[in-house]
Amino acid sequence: MSFLGYTTFEWIILIQHELLLFAAFFFLLGSLDEWAVDLSWLHLKLTGRAREPVISSSPVADCGLSGAAAIFIPAWQEMDVIGETVSHMLDVWPQRQLRLYVGCYPNDPKTIEAVMAAGKGDTRLRIVIHDRPGPTTKADCLNRLHAALVEDERRGGHPFRMVVLHDAEDLVDPSALSLLDKALECADFAQLPVIPLVQSGSRWIGGHYCEEFAEAHGKAMVVRDAIGASLPGAGVGCAIARPLLLELARQRQDRQPFDRHALTEDYELGLRVAEMGGRTRFLRFRDGQGRLVATRSYFPGTIHTAVRQKTRWLHGIAFQGWERMGWGNNFVEGWMRLRDRRGPLGAFMLFLAYLLLVLMGLSFLLHMAGILPQITVSSGLRTLLVLNLAALVWRAVWRFAFTRALYGWKEGLMAVLRIPISNIIAIMAGRRALQAYLRSLWGVLPSWDKTVHDRHPASGSSPLVTDLVRRSGKVNA
Repeated sequence: MSFLGYTTFEWIILIQHELLLFAAFFFLLGSLDEWAVDLSWLHLKLTGRAREPVISSSPVADCGLSGAAAIFIPAWQEMDVIGETVSHMLDVWPQRQLRLYVGCYPNDPKTIEAVMAAGKGDTRLRIVIHDRPGPTTKADCLNRLHAALVEDERRGGHPFRMVVLHDAEDLVDPSALSLLDKALECADFAQLPVIPLVQSGSRWIGGHYCEEFAEAHGKAMVVRDAIGASLPGAGVGCAIARPLLLELARQRQDRQPFDRHALTEDYELGLRVAEMGGRTRFLRFRDGQGRLVATRSYFPGTIHTAVRQKTRWLHGIAFQGWERMGWGNNFVEGWMRLRDRRGPLGAFMLFLAYLLLVLMGLSFLLHMAGILPQITVSSGLRTLLVLNLAALVWRAVWRFAFTRALYGWKEGLMAVLRIPISNIIAIMAGRRALQAYLRSLWGVLPSWDKTVHDRHPASGSSPLVTDLVRRSGKVNA
């Protein structure tokens, strides 16, 4: 049987060859983008611009703030972790200028009870009950917290100096608040690194976040900061100057700083600050013991929860992002936003690559059986495949290096072995994100598809928590 002069088997070979050529070209194009960032980071490292300064090792309790700081934590069904977060945060951040705003919902009494118990009567804690039952969206809850802050400023007659965003499951660093306070003396928005913690019960799923954040917050964000591109907020460990947040609210019709329909309001926050002419900074500092000042937490440890979380990220950053944020007004900004939004295309290319592996395996078996003729690879395609193989090895080496620097040799090796896991999660999330985006085009508004947290790094007798409390200057915490 033939069609247009080709037999069925010849069509199989032709389609496979063309798909392989297509995939190899776009993978190489993506590798060129990564190489540009890699070489930029190497240049910064060799010239000393990517250094990690060591901050004072004096007790944090002795370090006051330049002004009042509001900490926003939106919480929906976080009864298992919010108590530890609040208790630890109030312990290691003893500054009296701090006020912790926790947003809760009237139909979530267990979370409210957990926050009240953790506060232990600390007057710096403010529980804000939303006027609508939950869940709404994280951005909507943040707007409710902002309204409470505005009311407190009106009553007190004194404006706050900065607002810091955190999540209900975060383990904060004792030095973080003072560092953010200092950074806002010469910036309008500042972001600390995020460090996913290793999970003994989820080395393959939960562990893949380790290498992703190690590279993203150890290299990509450093390069963005150095070249003057806007810095996307991570939603945790990020601070914005109070005047800028007020200006963001004034520019919106509803006079609220966050769009309640946004899935990644934290990502948009940093970009909008830069668009307004504000200065953004990424802060990589180490304490006197050499530990990176960062926000630490457990990330999803099952395939279902990891895909759900990354679906929200891809939908908000890639699909909502290009509609809501555009492409910037210069080449550097456009390049970085293109990198942010390549996730769905990358997921499709990964799917195509794995499909081609299966097809090539079947073709080889059919050839061995004498059914299919031998596939001849053109010289151009052979060159592309060699370059892609070199790029894959290069990528694995960088992933190993950044993970090893943060977690040690064992996790560095695990990072390389987890590459297929990361790819599979990306493929699944990319498909779900596209479906969610298409539904939104038909008027189905997104909801707070939040991650469920069932344990906190501060629970139990963790050596990490003991060390963090000791560094805070608290004897009994």
